[in-house]
Amino acid sequence: MDGTALDWTAVAAWLDAPHAELARQVIQRGTAAIFAVAFLSTLLQFPALLGERGLLPAPRALESRAIEGQPTIFRWHYSDRFLRILCLICIAIALALVAGLPQLGPPWLPMLAFLALWIVYLSILPIGQVFYGFGWELLLCEAGFLVAFLGSNSTAPPTLTLLLVVWLVFRLEFGAGMIKIRGGHEWRDLTALTYHHETQPMPGPLSRTAHLLPRWFHKGEVVGNHLAQLVAPWVLVVAVLGSLIASAAADTAAIVFAAVAAGAAAVMILTQLWLIVTGNFAWLNWITIVVAFAAVDDRAVAWLLPAWPPARAYEPTPVWFSILVVLVFLAYLWLSIPSVRNLFSRRQLMNASFNRLRLANAYGAFGTVTKHRDEIVIEGTLDASAEHEWLEYGFKGKPGDVRRVPGWFAPYHLRLDWLMWFLALGSHGPWFRELLVKLLEADPATLRLLGHDPFDGERPEAVRARVYRYRFATRAEHRETGQIWMREDRGLLVAPMGLDR
Repeated sequence: MDGTALDWTAVAAWLDAPHAELARQVIQRGTAAIFAVAFLSTLLQFPALLGERGLLPAPRALESRAIEGQPTIFRWHYSDRFLRILCLICIAIALALVAGLPQLGPPWLPMLAFLALWIVYLSILPIGQVFYGFGWELLLCEAGFLVAFLGSNSTAPPTLTLLLVVWLVFRLEFGAGMIKIRGGHEWRDLTALTYHHETQPMPGPLSRTAHLLPRWFHKGEVVGNHLAQLVAPWVLVVAVLGSLIASAAADTAAIVFAAVAAGAAAVMILTQLWLIVTGNFAWLNWITIVVAFAAVDDRAVAWLLPAWPPARAYEPTPVWFSILVVLVFLAYLWLSIPSVRNLFSRRQLMNASFNRLRLANAYGAFGTVTKHRDEIVIEGTLDASAEHEWLEYGFKGKPGDVRRVPGWFAPYHLRLDWLMWFLALGSHGPWFRELLVKLLEADPATLRLLGHDPFDGERPEAVRARVYRYRFATRAEHRETGQIWMREDRGLLVAPMGLDR
């Protein structure tokens, strides 16, 4: 009995990471905060986009075979009211986790809280259809599942869970880097950022300033991106493993490895902060920063900041929880085989799942960068016979009014605005015609998705859609006209239509 107890004590000590408390607090609370934003986005937008009277009604998707085999609790019942109730409950759970309340209890309490968030959000993705087809949806699901096994404040953070989060960071960053290298030549000739700030899906208030920076600066941005996505992930993984191995023998070596890992994480975090400052990518950049903290060791922080609090004392981790973490780790190794193959495949997939639970996914973004920006502008009129009476609908985030400075919305996700960007790239779908019909009906729920209704709730006689080529105004053009954007009419996309046509 004594020998068995001693053996288990030694194993349990190796499974614990007592120097990762800062990492756990940031990852748990940060992931919960992003869940709160994601469920708020769903609460405010899902019914109009995908509800019972939405552009792509979820009940219709549930009745079809389009989502057959995908896990969703809405298979048994869907209503807009039920969805709203679940969102409110999940927002409350997420905010409790941000405040650290479930973490004050035993390890199973925050575990169940995060698993509840994961299950509900995982259930929303299939019925969310194209409006939920973004890589950061998969990323939030996977992060939510992994964070469930970080334990509570009473016990030390589990080493194996932190390693899985580091593995997530590696796939996220290195996968994105490889997508770019294998993608458009603009990433290889260092010209991608010459276009990106102007043509990205949803520019921010500083995007024009970034776009007007010198060409040499944009090339430096691309080099920095390659370092953050192709080099830093390998340094991070090697340093984290080195710190783990050295911890058993030499504390000084462990601290050096920990400092190197924290430095690699810092490179990634700084890159993500630059993307936050210069654009709006929902919660992609924010959650990347959060999970990158898995490589930040308390000892490295204390080395840089001597006033940092020393390691705290923990209660022994329950045996059942340690066993569960080991089983999750082993299962994740098996689930990760397809994603490893994908990373090194010439036909690398971007933002793909290899299993129904959306775990161990493939990530990546902007394998190619568009060189020009086309925008779909929707216009309406109360008198279709008068050409000068056509007025533009305004969106909350996407460019429209040439004098309007783009806003900051991230980590909030404006789903309709993003789909309008894809529409301009040629990604047409049945939802757009439904949007035009809703505007003809002056549907209140749809109008709330917009930034400006030129008719103040009155039904237009007709609507149409035009294509404009947008570009940022130069400094001289801005001084002369006061405009942020310059645009050129490229013709009609949808001819004038009314409810009777």
